[in-house]
Formats: sequence, C-alpha cells, structure tokens
Amino acid sequence: MSNTVTARRPVADSAPLPVSLKQPRLPRWAPAGLAVAAAAVGCGIGLAAGLESRVQWGLIAALLFVLGTFLLAAAVEGTRQAKDRLATSLVWICFLLAVIPLASLIWETLARGAKVVDGYFLSHSMGNLPDAMAGGGIYHALIGTLQQVGLATLIAAPIGLLTAIYLVEYGRGTLAKAVTFFVDVMTGIPSIVAGLFILSVWILILGFGPSGFAGAMALAILMMPVVVRSTEEMLKLVPNELREASLALGVPKWRTILKVVLPTSIGGIATGVMLAVARITGETAPVLLLVWGAKLINTNPFEGAQQSLPLYVFQQWQIGTDAAYDRAWGAALVLIAFVMILNLVARGIARWKAPRTGR
Repeated sequence: MSNTVTARRPVADSAPLPVSLKQPRLPRWAPAGLAVAAAAVGCGIGLAAGLESRVQWGLIAALLFVLGTFLLAAAVEGTRQAKDRLATSLVWICFLLAVIPLASLIWETLARGAKVVDGYFLSHSMGNLPDAMAGGGIYHALIGTLQQVGLATLIAAPIGLLTAIYLVEYGRGTLAKAVTFFVDVMTGIPSIVAGLFILSVWILILGFGPSGFAGAMALAILMMPVVVRSTEEMLKLVPNELREASLALGVPKWRTILKVVLPTSIGGIATGVMLAVARITGETAPVLLLVWGAKLINTNPFEGAQQSLPLYVFQQWQIGTDAAYDRAWGAALVLIAFVMILNLVARGIARWKAPRTGR
C-alpha cells in the first residue's frame, strides 16, 4: 500500500484587528485645571449675580467642579471611570468643607492672639487690675488649667485603662454588659450634668468649698468613657496569636497583658488618652460651677477658687472691652497651643514605646 501525502494549501486568514488594552485617560493636571476653572467661573457668577457672600461663590465653584469632572470623564474615559471620579471629587469637596473652617479658626486665633501673647502675658495674673484696663495676663489661669487637667487625668486614665482591660480580657456575662451600657451612657452626658453631680455631692452634701480638685473630678467623669472606649478598641486590635503564644510559654495572663498586649497597643492608647484630655481642656461649665474663677494666683487645687483658661476666655469675652477681647484671644491661642503640645507628646510616647519591627 502506497502512502500518499496530500499537501494542503494554506488558508489565508484575515489579520486580526489590533486591540488596545489602554483606555483613554484624562491627563494628570485635569482635576487641578478643572478646579481652577470652576473657581474662576464660580467667582464670575457670584460677581455677576451680586452675591456678597464668598461662601456662596465657593459652593457654586464646588458644584461646577463636581459636574464638570463627571461630564468630562464620561466623555473621555467612560461612564464607569466617570462615577469613580465623581466619588473622588465629592470626597475632596467634603474634605475642604471640613478643613476650611478649621484653618479659618486657627488663622483668626493666631492673628488676634499673637498681639498680646508675650512673656508678660504668660507670667502675670489679673490681680488688682480693673477688667476694663489693658494689661494683665493668664498666669493664674494657666496654673489652674494644668493642675485641674492633670488631676483629672490622674483620676480618669488609670480607671479607664483598667476598665477597658477588664472588658476585653476578662469581661463576660451580665457585669460586662452592664459596664459597657453605662460607659455608653456616660459618653453622651453633657458637661453641665457632671458639674451638677459633683456640686451636689462634694459641695452641698459633704460641705467642701469650690476648688480646682472639685472641677478635676467633674472633668474626670467626662474623660473616663472616652478613655475606656478608645483603649478598648485598641486592645481588640491586638492579634489573639500574640496572647496565645505568650500563654503557651507558661506566662501568666496578667503578665501577658502587661508585657505583650499593652506594649503592642500603647500608641493607640496614648492617642485615646490625649483625645480625652483635649476634650476636657476646653470645658467651661463644670469649672464655672465648681471652681468659680479667681483673679489672683492660687497654686493649691484643694482649697479656694481657681481660674482656668476656658473660664478666663468666657469671662473676658463677657466684659466686652477691647482689652478684654485681646486677652480672650490670647488665652484661646495659648489653649490651642497647649492641646497641640499634648498631642505631640503623645505621638512621641507612642513612637518610643511602640514594639520594634524587623531585625
């Protein structure tokens, strides 16, 4: 049998059309260019319409920016990418809406408070100085704030930390649920309620007079739930594998918490404590009820009326003179600087105590 080989003629296939994997994209400068154009058009519309408020100009510009971004992206990149850019532009608009008032507040405080903040302002009190006259300082209020916030932190931070450890590491059953419920309730308590509670118990029932310590106890009530909640969330973020590895080596649970859990979460705990301190530093109502305020320097927080920076700002603003307004802005600037320093210290402690990674 002879083997025959049949040669097949190659079939001429049509060449495939080139398919591009890259979709059309807007250039990187497009969002910035759209923002500038929207701002210019918004200002033009505001001027043409006779709108006096710059806020209205900004809202018009924001609306034009969002609308222009969506339409341009839909025309060039497609509907799917246009929706993504729409969401991104809305996030940026909301971010600016949150930042602009904050930046305006800081700028206004710096511009007005820097005129009076100097060595004399920080080292003198209002003793024997009429409220309508220029001069005076915040030394007595600064001492009062440092002592009251310090005492409140010494009371609230250990209690809040231990409560959070109990809820995360030991808390089971009815007691843990009750503690969680009351912590949630205390989180929403108005500051005036805490002040009235200490006023009724400490001053009216027990018979003690107004003092910085009384104000510190009210501030501690406001601070404790914030410390508990923030510490609890940070402790929950610690992986259970770390606890199990320590317990598998025979380490007692209390030592595991002390040497493994707390060092791992110390950064978040310090940040939570500083957030709580920042909240109570600006409270005025409890201090007004329990500390009363004083023009003279009182370095004893356990006896006699004291002053604090928030109450000082409130009282100077009530006076209504130009000199009093300047002192109020200066005290507000010092108060903001005080909170910022506390946050920087907390970040330093968190970085110093954070567990080392790598070799």
